[in-house]
Amino acid sequence: MQALKRLPGLGYRSAEKVALHLIVENPKANASLVECLVQAADALGPCKTCGNLAEDELCAICASEERDSSQLCIVEGVTDLFAMERAGVFRGLYHVLHGKLAPVRGVGPDNLNLQSLKKRLEEGGINEVILALGNDMEGEATCHYLNQDIFAGLEMQITRIGFGLPSGGGVTYADEVTLRSALEGRKSLI
Repeated sequence: MQALKRLPGLGYRSAEKVALHLIVENPKANASLVECLVQAADALGPCKTCGNLAEDELCAICASEERDSSQLCIVEGVTDLFAMERAGVFRGLYHVLHGKLAPVRGVGPDNLNLQSLKKRLEEGGINEVILALGNDMEGEATCHYLNQDIFAGLEMQITRIGFGLPSGGGVTYADEVTLRSALEGRKSLI
């Protein structure tokens, strides 16, 4: 249970439930689960271009000629990239930072996937960079750093994803940051 609790999204009860399932309810599945995890760890690594998971040097997205290579969406992690792909709303390329700036936790620019980002931007061909980072202090700090230190002097459009009320959500239950973002990101109807 202690090892499972270290996984993201698993608290005490979830870890307990998973551990009991693996040991009591389905112990024969353990060997195949362990084998799958070992195979995945051996077969997958970071894409040399964007940082996504890849079986080869390039991930399927970077290797695809059907993607719009003039648009680059910068995300915090692979799970964010997966979410964007599931939504099916973006057909450009990605760059995974593998974190965001968090000086309090000791995460600085050297801890992020920025060298390959600089190289991609220097190679040219990118007309728009879309920052798809969280709407929190660390996400804001990372966006600010990228604007000031990485994008400075580059001739391209820099945009940020919009934030606001979720579909089906109401104003009553929104927090201050969400409401502020919703108001700041408003569009004209006429």
